Amino acid sequence: MKRVVKKPFPSDPEILTPAHLGRAIRAARTQSGLTQEQAALFCNMSKQTYVGIELGKEGTAIGSILVVAKNMGVALFVAPSRQRDKLKRQLSALMVTSDEA
Repeated sequence: MKRVVKKPFPSDPEILTPAHLGRAIRAARTQSGLTQEQAALFCNMSKQTYVGIELGKEGTAIGSILVVAKNMGVALFVAPSRQRDKLKRQLSALMVTSDEA
């Protein structure tokens, strides 16, 4: 059986690129102890599609990305960009607090 090496969640909660989201999804998967094959099966997609999402490859359907994020326990939020800095500070503070708990 393949050994899964746990990856840390990104310290910055803001997602600016598909690669940023892919890193968060990879961290969630590895923290759960799942291999890419297991995660792909859980998400009902090919391993190739799943790996492409983790790598941040462009061209994957948004629906597939949202399914993977949900199934791997990665929450996504939408907010007005004018509130970005305030929300980013608040989320960062919450993430530090939850890591310490």
